[in-house]
Amino acid sequence: MKLVLMGDLHYHDIDATVAGWREARAAFYETLLGRFLELDADFHISLGDLTNYGTTMELQEVYELLRRKERTFIHVLGNHDLYAQTRREVLAITGGQRYHAIDTDKAMLVFLDSAKEMDYEDWGGSIDGEQLQWFEEMVIASGTKPLLVFAHHPVYKTTARSETDKGSIHPSIDMWRILSRKEGKGIYFNGHTHVDSIVKQNNWVFVQLSACLDQHGFRVVDIAEEEVRITAVDVAEAGVLEHAPTLHKHMKHFTHNPNARGTDTDREVVVPLLTAVQPS
Repeated sequence: MKLVLMGDLHYHDIDATVAGWREARAAFYETLLGRFLELDADFHISLGDLTNYGTTMELQEVYELLRRKERTFIHVLGNHDLYAQTRREVLAITGGQRYHAIDTDKAMLVFLDSAKEMDYEDWGGSIDGEQLQWFEEMVIASGTKPLLVFAHHPVYKTTARSETDKGSIHPSIDMWRILSRKEGKGIYFNGHTHVDSIVKQNNWVFVQLSACLDQHGFRVVDIAEEEVRITAVDVAEAGVLEHAPTLHKHMKHFTHNPNARGTDTDREVVVPLLTAVQPS
């Protein structure tokens, strides 16, 4: 099984009076998403903040680009996706689900909704009791099968910047009480903090993707019997490199992070699934 993941995309509305902005946006996103879609995989996944403010226009336009090639696309909701309108309105436009699971013979995939609705002051994450109960049931049901979790917000004090104010699912929500119930290996993927980071804690590996506007690229996740291999794919086409500075200059609600790219160990990892048998 193969997955392709993107971090925060922040597809955004533009001010048509700013010369060159429309052209720069079109070149950047058409090139970037073209590369995203040409990568063959079972699922193509956005880890949230697919849009910059969640307006109807942003959602419709980015989905138009994503539908240029027939792929199974899954959109995890991020806080920016829910600024302009309600969760129900956004899901009606996208046809997505708030949270759900896909159980396969290779792994169980769980998609969480950690975004607050229309809360411009607090961009931190939250998960309600009903969803937490469902998540715990999925963790238990996964048994020893690899469990891959996809959310926008990191778990507190895991990946880089997850300890900052509003940088994670709220610390008062005891995610570890649920995560610790996992038998075997779990991998938790998230975005939100706009910096690459991979951290191993207990039997979990936390993989954080930076924003596509800062670090142009994706992650490919290959799930085999013996291991899960996560590799980085960089996008260096002119349509992306030449036009990103224009977007950084004019965008609202987004601040460019020139230090988004981590070291190689922050971007790629191999997670072994089989426990070595100790000699007697």
